[in-house]
Amino acid sequence: MWCFRWWILPFIFGQLNIYYTRAAWPLPNMSSIQLLGLFADAANTSEPTEFSVHSCAMFKAALVLSQQYNIKIDGEFIGWQAAQTGGNAIGALRSTCQAVTTANIIGIVGPAYSREASIIAAFAHSDNIPAISYAATEPDLSDRNAYPNFYRTVTSDAAVTLPIVKLFTRYNWTSCIIIYQNDEFGSGGTEVISNAFSENNLIISKLIVFDIATQHIRGDLKDILSTTSTRIIIVWADDYHTSLILQIAFNFDILGPYFTWILSSTVSFNSFNQTMYTKLIGMLILEPIIGSVVNAPFNTTLLNAAYQIWEQYEPETFPGSTKTSFSVDNNINGNRCFWPQLINFSTDFYNELNIIMDDNDVKHWLIQNTDMKFCKSQFYADCFNSTFHIWF
Repeated sequence: MWCFRWWILPFIFGQLNIYYTRAAWPLPNMSSIQLLGLFADAANTSEPTEFSVHSCAMFKAALVLSQQYNIKIDGEFIGWQAAQTGGNAIGALRSTCQAVTTANIIGIVGPAYSREASIIAAFAHSDNIPAISYAATEPDLSDRNAYPNFYRTVTSDAAVTLPIVKLFTRYNWTSCIIIYQNDEFGSGGTEVISNAFSENNLIISKLIVFDIATQHIRGDLKDILSTTSTRIIIVWADDYHTSLILQIAFNFDILGPYFTWILSSTVSFNSFNQTMYTKLIGMLILEPIIGSVVNAPFNTTLLNAAYQIWEQYEPETFPGSTKTSFSVDNNINGNRCFWPQLINFSTDFYNELNIIMDDNDVKHWLIQNTDMKFCKSQFYADCFNSTFHIWF
């Protein structure tokens, strides 16, 4: 029976890289057999994030879909509990303990962040249930000895080291500064990059800590950058903290063109004043590519069915199937791409230049108008969601 239970989770969630307002979903406790979903927003928040709202909606949609496919365990459909953790380990642990003491929880979907995942992975092991995270990327979570019950539908941050090293090699860069947030995600990513740099004779000149508790950089950022010779900065932080770091850098006037910034998370440029846009030119964003971009196989039938369920039960949060960011990155062998913000960031600007055409035209434009003209290796490019995507 346990083998079947462990199989059922990847079946339901393997095809959906699940990313809360209350809506009229079917009763989640209709079954005594339940999955627990952990989502990053604080409970009863007045400002829910798209990431948490969409993740929760797809979690529920997947379970409703499993009922439509008549998937049962011990003759019962699979119900659910959804909890919001506040994005911290204690919140995640509290929600998990409350759930397992009141229901028959057969597995956990989540949590979102690496700083929550290690304690939930350990809890899952102690309770002998699987935990599948849809966003935690800290490399140590891949240790099967330490976390035998933990799985994830995204790649480890260890996969990022190869494209970073290739980028530095291609442009003959030899050193950089790393700004990282002080949690498992930040320290784990910094560690694997440091190891890769050491193996390839590259130098990390400075490690700068962004304190997520105080939401400030430790030390005087402008003074630190002015005393180092390198002009390459890697930011290893989530999207929220990356936005704060960029705002600090803008206030000190240490963005482009004086420094080249490489980000590990996509940020919404709508959060910045338009006066900042010219300072963001040339910035690189390093992220997993969506599987469909490289024609990776995935079950479109299940995905579209889940979208329809989401739209049916929670239309107020459904953005349209073309505006979701769910992907099947576990099917693309950890490929990563650079998303240069080459000029400005609005669709209107791209339309002005008349450059939203097919992928070959995008690639040709990049070769003619950017440093990609010096790229001697094969690369692919397209324009998606008003952003250039490049991968090697």
